Amino acid sequence: MVETHPDTLVDRRLVKAHLIAALVFLAVGLLGGLLYSLQLLQHYPLAGIEIFSAGRIRMVHTASVAYGFIVNGFLGALNWAVPRLTGNRTCHRYLGWFIFVAWQVILLASAVGIMFGYAQGVEWAETPVFIDPVVVLGLILVAVHFLAPIMRTGDRNLYVSLWYFSVAFIWTIFVYIMGNYFPEFFVPGAAGAALAGLFIHDLVGLLVTPLGWGLMYYFVPILLRKPIWSHGLSLIGFWGLAFFYPLNGIHHFFYSPIPMYLQYGAIIATIAVELIVTTVIVNFFITLGRQWGLLGARIALRWFYMGMILYFITCLQCSFHTTLTFQKIIHFSDWVVGHAHLVMFGVFGFWIFGMINYLWPRVTGHEWYSTRLNEWHYWITVISLWVMVIDLTAAGLVQGFMWRALAPWEETLKASMPFWLIRSISGTTIIIAQGLYLYNVWQTARGRSARRPQEAAPAAGAA
Repeated sequence: MVETHPDTLVDRRLVKAHLIAALVFLAVGLLGGLLYSLQLLQHYPLAGIEIFSAGRIRMVHTASVAYGFIVNGFLGALNWAVPRLTGNRTCHRYLGWFIFVAWQVILLASAVGIMFGYAQGVEWAETPVFIDPVVVLGLILVAVHFLAPIMRTGDRNLYVSLWYFSVAFIWTIFVYIMGNYFPEFFVPGAAGAALAGLFIHDLVGLLVTPLGWGLMYYFVPILLRKPIWSHGLSLIGFWGLAFFYPLNGIHHFFYSPIPMYLQYGAIIATIAVELIVTTVIVNFFITLGRQWGLLGARIALRWFYMGMILYFITCLQCSFHTTLTFQKIIHFSDWVVGHAHLVMFGVFGFWIFGMINYLWPRVTGHEWYSTRLNEWHYWITVISLWVMVIDLTAAGLVQGFMWRALAPWEETLKASMPFWLIRSISGTTIIIAQGLYLYNVWQTARGRSARRPQEAAPAAGAA
């Protein structure tokens, strides 16, 4: 697959706006995460201020990363990829800009509502109830915006990326309604918890996963300059995701009053997802073939393939820790926190960094200010995330075995403090890496060059 569509199909300013918004919300989310980690170390700097209480900061942290950073990043990439894949413009330029503005307003209103105590009491559905109808309307508009060019293709043999995109737009509307209304108002108790579990996992499996993999099927062949190895294998990955992922949600509520046959079903479905993911990973690595040198030469590819490796590890880890044997130890421990950071930041965040590295020079019209800063950003971020995940995994095991031994609660807190300190330190280095990246993004947008003047002069003269 090659890019053959005219550049006039894409609104580059809209792509650029979404990418900027993604990086802004990433900064907000990372700051919130650092503040919350300081609460666990008893050094929270905003103690005693109700609207900045650590619990509310934590909800802003997760919402900013999931809905601000990841969704904005994907929307920017979709505004680039969908027109080029279909040969058609998106529904309407003004609708695209309306969605952009409306989504940022929704995110800001949600953050303010959470800070002032109007969050819903459902995990990952903390968005204030009065904002939920606006979110649903926004999701419908997003579906219209991107499905219009797909439907205009008139091609029954759609490329797999468009399969993933199409179902993600439709699924997400129903998933959001289910998670934000039914547990809160209509289905109480254990049944409501079951729906909440489905919502938590369906956000990952039916929104960000299909969008993420769909975009990988678009960007990776372009950077490798050859088609994906097996279109048939890519469809196996698609249908496996569609069938098994919605059944995973109950694994968030093991040893609860939810019927055991549902818990057993979640275990089987979670392990099945790992098998399906393996087919996808195999497809991409066979596509890469022996071109390993490209991972060093093209940093966007490196972000993409590191994200794929982390996705495989995440699902492998998940298939083990959803067994009841593992759950006896790690349930409610920091193991789960490390797992969440690995998938949300390590997989989808890394993919977005790869997309930004590819798209930013194309939407600004300037080469990267500094390739060295991009390298520093990559290595500091990857190493810091691994330190955090290993640290939290170890913390979870320590906590779990101490709880199983019926150690006093205070002793488990004391044992956790060194791990929480390492988590804060690794989080700080991640923030430093993003600071370097934001500086590089800003200087690139300004058309600056990190080369010395005497190096740049010949190129200027030649131009």
